[in-house]
Amino acid sequence: MAANKPLAHEPTGGVRMVSVSEDRAGQRLDNFLLGLLKGAPRSIIYRILRTGQVRVNGGRAKPETRLQSGDQIRVPPVRLPEADAPERAPQSLLERIGSSIIFEDKLLLVLDKPSGIATHGGSGVSFGAIELLRQLRPEEPLELVHRLDRDTSGLLVLAKKRSALTELQGLIRAGKLEKRYLTLLLGDIGEKSRKVDVPLRKFQLQGGERMVRVDPEGKPSVSHFKRLQLSGGHSFVEVKIDTGRTHQIRVHSQHLGHPVAGDEKYGEREANRALREQAGLKRLFLHAASLRFALKDGSVPYVLNAPLAEDLRAALDRLV
Repeated sequence: MAANKPLAHEPTGGVRMVSVSEDRAGQRLDNFLLGLLKGAPRSIIYRILRTGQVRVNGGRAKPETRLQSGDQIRVPPVRLPEADAPERAPQSLLERIGSSIIFEDKLLLVLDKPSGIATHGGSGVSFGAIELLRQLRPEEPLELVHRLDRDTSGLLVLAKKRSALTELQGLIRAGKLEKRYLTLLLGDIGEKSRKVDVPLRKFQLQGGERMVRVDPEGKPSVSHFKRLQLSGGHSFVEVKIDTGRTHQIRVHSQHLGHPVAGDEKYGEREANRALREQAGLKRLFLHAASLRFALKDGSVPYVLNAPLAEDLRAALDRLV
């Protein structure tokens, strides 16, 4: 069987069978293929998965399928970009993402991701944070540990070693990575802490837009809301999430009847317009503020913090 460390731009004229090595055990299938097919757009990866051209041990598999050592992956021929003509991000964007690095050691690199930069490319986005960092650090095997919505600012963690990635992913699945966000919710949610424990399910609109809704058939999702202050009749809130579902805080806030300020997908148009005029709020008021976890079987603790983004702090101050 072929090893899963091909040359970056080797010919892909026929179907290949690739064996998953031990160090790739636990990796998502889509991320495995992105590493295998260097330069292939994410849209192509999802297309060959969706159409069943990729097979795991002879069967169809979803992008989120976790691979095991020894799994046999059928990989169809894919046209890759020319090796000598890589697409290069604008220098200003590379400098912006470089200046957003707030912590790193031998295991991790942590960004205070600016709003407006996606976690990864795709769906009309040429460069996400991971692509930009890989251009800045071409010799480092950086991998995303988790994701943030494009309009959400704050802490984004990348692993510099496979061992750190798999351990962090295990902590996330076990609920042992504490994540707290800061947000502004429309209206007054009250002084008492609120827990939202309702399942969430992803779906697509006819035009292809991805949405999430509360659905009994969805995945378990738990958020804890605590009001920190009341500003201009709206609630500045800390949110602790026990699960990390897509758009979780935004949909749980909507379920409470207090959508996130500036949310164009799940929020209230008139309230958002008023906040733009009154406080200069021009984007989603959601910031990933802190992470707590421990690696090396609990022996190496991490406490990561990113202060509220300046544009959000300025908008909040105008409401007082």
